[in-house]
Amino acid sequence: MNRKQLIDNIYRKRSFLCVGLDTDIKKIPEHLLGCDDPIFEFNKAIIDATAPYCVAYKPNLAFYEAAGIKGMTALDKTVAYLRENHPDQFIIADAKRGDIGNTSALYARAFFEEMNVDALTIAPYMGSDSVKPFLGYEGKWVVVLALTSNPGSRDFQFLRTGNTDSRLFEDVLTTAQTWSDCPDDTMMFVVGATQGEMFIDVRRVAPRSFLLVPGVGAQGGSLEDVARYGMIEGECGLLVNSSRGVIYASNGHDFAEAAAREASKLRDSMSALLK
Repeated sequence: MNRKQLIDNIYRKRSFLCVGLDTDIKKIPEHLLGCDDPIFEFNKAIIDATAPYCVAYKPNLAFYEAAGIKGMTALDKTVAYLRENHPDQFIIADAKRGDIGNTSALYARAFFEEMNVDALTIAPYMGSDSVKPFLGYEGKWVVVLALTSNPGSRDFQFLRTGNTDSRLFEDVLTTAQTWSDCPDDTMMFVVGATQGEMFIDVRRVAPRSFLLVPGVGAQGGSLEDVARYGMIEGECGLLVNSSRGVIYASNGHDFAEAAAREASKLRDSMSALLK
C-alpha cells in the first residue's frame, strides 16, 4: 500500500486507528478454547467487528511466537484472512527486527514475500546496513523505532549526542531518513503517545513522515495531544494504535461487540480531530 492509498483510506473512513492484535491465548474468552485454532478464531471475530472503524492492524509477533508453531500458523491465517476479506487494511508486523545485512535481508524476505505484510517494525541500533535490506520492496514500509512509549525510553533515547547536542532519538529520525531516496513514502517512525509535547520536536525533524503511535488507552497517552502536536494537515500522518483497550474490552461471549464499541468510540474521536 502506498502513501496516497493510505491517506485516502484514512479520510474515507474518517479514522487513523490501528488495532493491535496482541492476542494472548491466556486472555481470550474461555469459550473459544475448544476451537481448533482459538487464536485465529479470536482474531477473525475482532477483525470483522472492528474493520469498519480502523485502517490498520498490528499483530505483535511475540504473542504468536509464544504459542509456537500453532501461534505462527494462526498469524499466517490472520494475515491471509485480512488480505482476502478486508484488503483495504494496512498490516504492520510488530516484530522489531534489526540485524546485520544478510540476516536482515532474510527477515525482509520472510515478512514481505512470505507473510506479505505492508510494514515491519525495525530497531535501528545496528545502523544503515541493518535497515536498508527492508527498503528494497515496492509498496512496503519500514517502521523505525524512534521515541517509544515505555518508561525506559529515557535510558538511551534522550541522551545528548555529538557536537550539536541533539538527542539520540533526533539523530535516529534525521539519519534514518537518509537511508531511503523517498523516506516519506517508505519509512515511518514509532513515537509513543505518552511523549506528549515531544511530538513538536519529532515534527521539526520529520515533518512529513507517518508516525505509528502506541500508548493510547491502557498506557495513558492522550489522543488529543498526539493530534495537536503530530498531525500533518491534509495528510494526517498518524496511525494511532490501541491494543488491549479494544481487543480485551470484554472476555465474554460479547467480546467482538465490545471491541467494536471501543473501536467506534476511538474512530468518532479521530473523525472530529481530522476536521
